Amino acid sequence: QRRSLAPSQLAKRKAGDEDEEEEEEDWHPPTSRKRQKAANETESGECYRSPFRKPLAQLTNRPHCLDSSQHEAFIRSILSKPFKVPIPNYKGPLGLRSLGVKRAGVRSPLHDPFEEGALVLYEPPVLSAHDQLKIDKDKAPVHVVVDPVLSHVLRPHQREGVKFLWDCVTSRRIPGSHGCIMADEMGLGKTLQCITLMWTLLRQSPDCKPEIEKAVVVSPSSLVRNWYNEVEKWLGGRIQPLAIDGGSKEEIDRKLVGFMNQRGLRVPSPILIISYETFRLHAEVLQKGSVGLVICDEGHRLKNSENQTYQALNSLNTPRRVLISGTPIQNDLLEYFSLVHFVNSGILGTAQEFKRHFEMPILKGRDADASEAERHKGEERLKELISIVNRCLIRRTSDILSKYLPVKIEQVVCCRLTPLQTELYKNFLKQAKPVEELKEGKISVSSLSSITSLKKLCNHPALIYDKCVEEEEGFMGALDLFPAGYSTKSVEPQLSGKMLVLDYILAVTKSTSNDKVVLVSNYTQTLDLFEKLCRNRRYLYVRLDGTMSIKKRAKIVERFNSPSSPEFIFMLSSKAGGCGLNLIGANRLVMFDPDWNPANDEQAMARVWRDGQKKMCYIYRLLSTGTIEEKIFQRQTHKKALSSCVVDEEQDVERHFSLGELKELFTLNETTTSDTHDKIKCRRCVNGHQVRPPPDGSDCTSDLSQWHHCADKRGLQDSVLKAAWDAAVTFTFHHHSHEEQRGIP
Repeated sequence: QRRSLAPSQLAKRKAGDEDEEEEEEDWHPPTSRKRQKAANETESGECYRSPFRKPLAQLTNRPHCLDSSQHEAFIRSILSKPFKVPIPNYKGPLGLRSLGVKRAGVRSPLHDPFEEGALVLYEPPVLSAHDQLKIDKDKAPVHVVVDPVLSHVLRPHQREGVKFLWDCVTSRRIPGSHGCIMADEMGLGKTLQCITLMWTLLRQSPDCKPEIEKAVVVSPSSLVRNWYNEVEKWLGGRIQPLAIDGGSKEEIDRKLVGFMNQRGLRVPSPILIISYETFRLHAEVLQKGSVGLVICDEGHRLKNSENQTYQALNSLNTPRRVLISGTPIQNDLLEYFSLVHFVNSGILGTAQEFKRHFEMPILKGRDADASEAERHKGEERLKELISIVNRCLIRRTSDILSKYLPVKIEQVVCCRLTPLQTELYKNFLKQAKPVEELKEGKISVSSLSSITSLKKLCNHPALIYDKCVEEEEGFMGALDLFPAGYSTKSVEPQLSGKMLVLDYILAVTKSTSNDKVVLVSNYTQTLDLFEKLCRNRRYLYVRLDGTMSIKKRAKIVERFNSPSSPEFIFMLSSKAGGCGLNLIGANRLVMFDPDWNPANDEQAMARVWRDGQKKMCYIYRLLSTGTIEEKIFQRQTHKKALSSCVVDEEQDVERHFSLGELKELFTLNETTTSDTHDKIKCRRCVNGHQVRPPPDGSDCTSDLSQWHHCADKRGLQDSVLKAAWDAAVTFTFHHHSHEEQRGIP
């Protein structure tokens, strides 16, 4: 139904519909523009548009700029508005931060000190509310926290060690001194602790900046690649060390100059790993600048302050020095002084002051003819020395490893001489007459060479065959004692007691297990015999001695440790690579001959019982019964005074052995099963057999009571050695690494 649009009709409809919610004048039927215009306009020209429709107006926010300066000011006002993070209710700290602008506010540590398991090396002092208002926030100290990547893998004793190292090098233990000696026994993770120290110093400090820019690690040449691998292993590519283990002089100088010229908070290669020999030859380059920290691995090399290596390192411009040695020197007080003086110069005074104040009173007090007053004074000075040294020296024993590693059984195996060895030994003592020379009151060079000849004879007669051919002193007519047609081209194990036992051990191990074996000797001639034996028995082997290049050493060690490697035997020269190597691919080690210095033997025997070892370990120390080798072993194991111990070089025997003790070296006891067992007067054995406990309820009173079990064949627990007993074994001493595993209380 169409409605009239006449004005009179519209007025009527509007009056009748006032109470309705919708008003009809809102509705307009669709009409053409002309009709709409005609309907809405009256004769008076009034327009009847809806009151709810507002006329359109042109809008613009363009500013009325009178000139360019006003326009520039307007643009600047827009750009000056701070950026806001487009997240509802966001109140984070980055909202007002601009790129490249240092954020103001309280400084914070690099890592969270309150995280579970965090290792905090430094904690700022707690401030009162009043002090907090006065302190400058830009200078407030922060926590120093070890990177969680490292702190999560550190064992409790290693966490303690890192804290000790950090306190020492930051002069918090001894004010004014920045050095220390890390003297943990082998296998306790000294390398990991030092890597943790370096990484922490390179990244943080209480001042919220790196403590040092660069660090230098000096190690034996055989361990340069091992240090590089350890840094890569634990830091996972977070840092790129520079390892120098070979090259021309120009190339090495160029690398060292580039290292020393690095500056800034983020040095590309902040760690230099270099061998002692290379450092000594290129010391001039390194001495031109400064280094934040120097770490000397196998630091007992620095026991002599007169050698060139010591002097080159001592002239390096660095206050922070860490010396690592698993076998700290306990033989000579002057060696102690050299090591401590290197890390903390002046802490013990000068060499003359040390000798007057410490060495002379201590040595006098330990003399057998010392008076009671001298003994008392010596003990006081020794306690004073130890108290000073212990402030910068940390020492933990390998007993800690018992919690983490498999059982280790160490066995001293006494092997009888063969008839040929016995005759050669007695013939030498008769002809060379070293004892008669000693009666004259002097020790000649021939006496020292006699010691070497007897040690080689104990290993195998082949080692002295050339001397027999040339009929040198002591070997006149000895060639007639060898079997007819004897030749050194082939090894004959039956001519040596120790070689016979070794042949049995290797054969039984190869046929009854998949264990690998490390063979250690002090002589490369003995390693040559091992090679001949392996070729005859068709054992796969690798050999490491002083002739092998550094790069090749690292490769063969890595290959041997691989479970898939076919090599059965690793031959090791204790002089060339007995320190620092990880040979966890093997779990049996044979120490074929003893060394004058017990530290060398301990280093070599620690190659297999280390972190990563999964199998029970067996250490065999072979000694020729009743010979000079047992005398050497007795010297190692007795508790010795600082002034009367054997050091590592044979020419030092003169100043440590009395004439009476030297005479005992040149004797042969043919009637004993073990000269060492006779000397200790063991009360655990009855008629040559072990009993539990000793019949009188007491323990051994000798210094060798550390060997917790004396055994004949019936008392052996090691099936391999039991199978080899009938070859030439006369007696064994052995003990377990775990207290609960020991057979004797």
